[in-house]
Amino acid sequence: MIDKYLNVLVKQLDDKIHQIQDALGNGSAKDFVEYKAMCGEVKGLLTARLNIKDLLDRLKDSDDD
Repeated sequence: MIDKYLNVLVKQLDDKIHQIQDALGNGSAKDFVEYKAMCGEVKGLLTARLNIKDLLDRLKDSDDD
């Protein structure tokens, strides 16, 4: 049951990551400071996504036992 909600969260993170990546690709950053902040945000979101995916894998493995 919780995996359903975690998958929704992963989808939301993916959407936000793609939104920022598109903005970076379009040159939306006003300056280097904003560019670095946007890159840092993507890195943080990717880390959160990885942690959630690891949790989903562990939940799946525990269900198999």
